[in-house]
Amino acid sequence: MDLALLRTFVTVHRAGSFTRAAALLGLSQPAVTSQIRTLERQLGRPLFLRQARGVTPTTIGDELAHKAAPHLDALMEIAEAGLDEDSSVRTLHLAGPPEFTAERALPALTALSGQEGRSHALRVSFGNAEEVLEGLSAGHHDLAITTVRPRGPLLTATPLCDEEHVLVAGEPWAARLAPGRPRRRASLPLENLPVVEVHESLPFVSRYWAAVFDGRPVASGAVIVPDLRAVLSCVVSGAGLAVLPRYLCAAALERGDIVTLLDPAVPPLRTYFLAVRTGTLAMPHIARAHEWLLRTAAGWA
Repeated sequence: MDLALLRTFVTVHRAGSFTRAAALLGLSQPAVTSQIRTLERQLGRPLFLRQARGVTPTTIGDELAHKAAPHLDALMEIAEAGLDEDSSVRTLHLAGPPEFTAERALPALTALSGQEGRSHALRVSFGNAEEVLEGLSAGHHDLAITTVRPRGPLLTATPLCDEEHVLVAGEPWAARLAPGRPRRRASLPLENLPVVEVHESLPFVSRYWAAVFDGRPVASGAVIVPDLRAVLSCVVSGAGLAVLPRYLCAAALERGDIVTLLDPAVPPLRTYFLAVRTGTLAMPHIARAHEWLLRTAAGWA
């Protein structure tokens, strides 16, 4: 069986469409279609069901993908690393949310490289959960950090750590909102108060309010900036209140730049997952990074 046909097939399976697979492979869509039809003729079975948007693998297609993909990935690893067994450089492609990846994952992985005393090339991409999982499925990344557990057999996810969320503000706002803070439970009047968030939908504030107050906030965002580190800077400068991961604002809390408004008995948590394509943990450089991140995360407060 032609390996080029298998590579095209696996790419289509991961991408979910001939058009996206063609872009990933640098081929035309007719070329991808022709290769898939050739493989289907060789096997005597259909591999995909064509739909209005993309394709869905048949049972035979799924079975072939699960068997072939790990071996093709291993061959690609050999091709990228070169045939020299003494080569110490392996490139790890990591994707995840910008703040968590920058503050947690990257320091851990660079420490691993220093501890082992050898070079590890690292390529990092930032994105939301949907983007990083799509890139992982398509073969662009080796590891993905995500707050969404992927479904299906093509990706394997392991819980990495839990992230505690805290409601914070600068001291002037705290004095007005919650005198005698922090309280375990309160109904803070948010109607006309400035909120700093990463999106107009107020995802962090809404999640916090649902968990702590069993309700929805009625405030609107005064400052919307798509990076939690920028949200923290705005809160420190007095722009309003925000919900932030504790790890990200721990130093600011310790310095007194911001304060915690509430101390709920059960703080809201969000779980991070470490995802890989099924079978790729057989590759040593991915397995080392995966194991190291899990081990390091056990000590994250």
